[in-house]
Amino acid sequence: MAGLKRIARAALPIMAPVLVMVPGLAHAAGFDVDHATQAWLATLSAPARARSDAYFEGRLWLSLWGTVVSVAICWLLLRMRLLPKVRDGMQRRGWRPWLGIMACALVFLLADALLSLPWSVYADFWREKQYGLMNQSLGAWLGDQAVGFVLTAVFGSVLVLIIYAVIRKYPARWWLIGTGVAAAALTLQVLVTPVFIFPLFNTSTELPAGPVRERIEAMAKAQGVPADHIYLIDESRQSDRVSANVSGLGPTIRITLNDNLLRQTSVAETAAVMGHELGHYVLGHGWKSILAFTLLMGVLLWLTAQIAPPLIRYGGQRWGVRNLGDPASLPLLAGVLSVLSLLATPVTNTLIRVHESEADAFGLDAAREPDGFAGAAMKVASYRKIAPGPLEEMLFFDHPSGATRVRMGMQWKKDHVPGAREIVPPPLPEAQH
Repeated sequence: MAGLKRIARAALPIMAPVLVMVPGLAHAAGFDVDHATQAWLATLSAPARARSDAYFEGRLWLSLWGTVVSVAICWLLLRMRLLPKVRDGMQRRGWRPWLGIMACALVFLLADALLSLPWSVYADFWREKQYGLMNQSLGAWLGDQAVGFVLTAVFGSVLVLIIYAVIRKYPARWWLIGTGVAAAALTLQVLVTPVFIFPLFNTSTELPAGPVRERIEAMAKAQGVPADHIYLIDESRQSDRVSANVSGLGPTIRITLNDNLLRQTSVAETAAVMGHELGHYVLGHGWKSILAFTLLMGVLLWLTAQIAPPLIRYGGQRWGVRNLGDPASLPLLAGVLSVLSLLATPVTNTLIRVHESEADAFGLDAAREPDGFAGAAMKVASYRKIAPGPLEEMLFFDHPSGATRVRMGMQWKKDHVPGAREIVPPPLPEAQH
């Protein structure tokens, strides 16, 4: 290999006139996957790469500290005996038990939202603004948070009511039935979110006719995916991040891409992204994810069922918590689940990353745009560390890294494009960093 490289360097002055006559070609013969991969990675400048790495690594620490904040809030609410006061007040007034549970759930959700607001403003608004990833004003961001809280309060309180009903009726096996409840809730969420939730935050319109729509429709038809409607959403009001999805299940299935993707990418890059999203649908990742995360939730609820009762025996009298079926135990359950969810992060990341990698492979076959695929992978370099180590990627990445994706695209190009030639990709605009 070293000898071949020396020959290539020696031949470069002779071949230069030919390369100039064929713009975009870096090599007239052969295709080096490693060299092509590095050429794409080099489109990200060193300062931009350092900034992207710092942002991504900071988000990992924020996940840890976010869990610490959540547990601290739960502990504070237990020490304040806030929910026991709500429970006892409802009982004195003769309210039905289920209304007491609903009241405890709503008070807990409201108290948690208010106490965690300073942290949320820092982690999800101010820091995003500092890295140039937030387009909203603080007022607009708070408006979206308020809408999100209302949704959480409505659906969360109903879910809490059902879970506590299960705990009271089946105290020994509540976690098993609770897993089924979680599965039903997750399925409902996947069904209703595209039609009823997304429109609360963004406006969607039909994707205009043109090369992008024609390309998506052709790929969808070839893969048997319904494409009567292709929606464009105004996600640029929140950020400049590119995204797309084929969301929903059954009658709620819909193809969506955001305006950032349409504005920032070429037709080839958009096709590569949409081929990936079509892959999620064709490969049944929606249903598979529901099954996988249901099983994981079952494990977390089982662990909670083992951990929570001893904690109640230890501090229940001080906290005013009578037993696990007491709605005043809600902060305790929430705190335990927060810690367990953090510990399960490598598992959840792996479950998602495997599906993403499968969709990448599908998308390359569907769109046949390996350079578009590599270009699209580089577009997210402003908020995803581009080239982590193998262990770091395995533990902390819920998507394949940019380097992994670019290499996959270049390997696909070598394997599937006769006479493949390496292009010279342009540097990423500084605005993308």
